[in-house]
Amino acid sequence: MSGPQSPEAFVSTRLFTIPNILCMIRLAGSFVLVGFAWLEQNTVFLWLFLFLAMTDWVDGKIAILFNQRSVYGARLDSWADAALYAALLIGAFMLYGPTLRAEVFWFLAPLATYLISTAAGFWKYGRWPSYHTRAAKTCWFLIMVGTVGLFTDWSLWPLRFALAVTALTNVEALGITLISPVWRADVTSIYHAWRDNRG
Repeated sequence: MSGPQSPEAFVSTRLFTIPNILCMIRLAGSFVLVGFAWLEQNTVFLWLFLFLAMTDWVDGKIAILFNQRSVYGARLDSWADAALYAALLIGAFMLYGPTLRAEVFWFLAPLATYLISTAAGFWKYGRWPSYHTRAAKTCWFLIMVGTVGLFTDWSLWPLRFALAVTALTNVEALGITLISPVWRADVTSIYHAWRDNRG
């Protein structure tokens, strides 16, 4: 199949595009994040996380603006995102363990729904889901705000809200997997997946 959302529809098969290099930086930087958490460098951790999170926004814009979407880009972006948010979770618990242990309920729903959604993608398609929905992009911003709230002792409510929205976003991704007969990347929403399937 070579529909508009199939892997073959991506523009390039090159690995070393600017967006992919940014994804590689984000992936490698995620391991550095955990190192700064281990060294108890809270401020450096926060600024590095914000920088790496911004690369997630920039790489998508560059891919579209300079026509550098690639076969590997969507998958690499998903791997880098997973690594970054895993590093954020590990690092935040290393630095703010007592605070976050009291908030563990808020982490369970997004973590469980992510694991279920990802497992469903591997079960159905044999590969990592790479939908990059509008809701996922919204979560990216909310997680950044929530992280700032945690690290600056401002408030935990932005983080709680971000985690709740993330759980709903993961449920949407699971729904896309269930209704899409073939692997697709960059799906705007479950509505668009449903509409495209009808078409």
